[in-house]
Amino acid sequence: MARVQTIRDALEQNQFRLFAQEVRALRDERGKPHFELLLRLRQSNDKLLPPGSFLPAAERYGLMPLIDRWVIRAAFEQISRIDNAEEPAVYAINISGVTLGDRKFVNYVADELVRHRIDPTCICFEITETSAIANLHDAKFFIEAFRKLGCGFSLDDFGTGMSSIAYLKHLPVDYLKIDGSFVKEMLSSSVDRAMVEMITKTAKILGIKVVAEFVESREILDALRLIGVDYAQGYAIGKPAPFLRRQDSRAEQIRVVA
Repeated sequence: MARVQTIRDALEQNQFRLFAQEVRALRDERGKPHFELLLRLRQSNDKLLPPGSFLPAAERYGLMPLIDRWVIRAAFEQISRIDNAEEPAVYAINISGVTLGDRKFVNYVADELVRHRIDPTCICFEITETSAIANLHDAKFFIEAFRKLGCGFSLDDFGTGMSSIAYLKHLPVDYLKIDGSFVKEMLSSSVDRAMVEMITKTAKILGIKVVAEFVESREILDALRLIGVDYAQGYAIGKPAPFLRRQDSRAEQIRVVA
């Protein structure tokens, strides 16, 4: 309950912060740069709380729709400030499973896209596999609605559910993010490596791009490239860095440091 009040205060006092982490192309390096936008909460002592320390409370007490709207508004405002049309990027934004049941959210996003003059193809929404399966009807509605707007869609933490592949053909997503628990152990576990290979092959058949997260070494990066994974995200690529609000060049706007 104390964390709930912290979240309410953060919403009222605008104390949430966005960070960006690079998602690097492994196969087609001529494509658009990709970044995932990540949420942090700044406390009064300037300490930054990671999402795992406050999002469970927000989900339990119905605050996620408010947080999701804050993220959309803040992200679009910042993206609209990045004035570099010659090098557009794709920004992945997470949506909670709770918000999947909010049909008004699609209209909210559409209005914000217009208000901030954002190219919809620069936005890719992410939901977790477990949220999608638990809310399959709503997830399918959201994916189709956002794709009609021109946005992309990604299925996060893929591979954790027993029926992942069976459900996949019902969800017209653009990207699959392989759950990091398989990726970080793939060099020492033949089972984890086989999972990464199987998910990649299945995605290729369905015409879906594959992203591997928790890539923490050059050796894992080389193995993913050999398997045919399209994108990698993790400390071997770059750590999350503040998604700045200054109207500077892209190199200064998005500082993703190794």
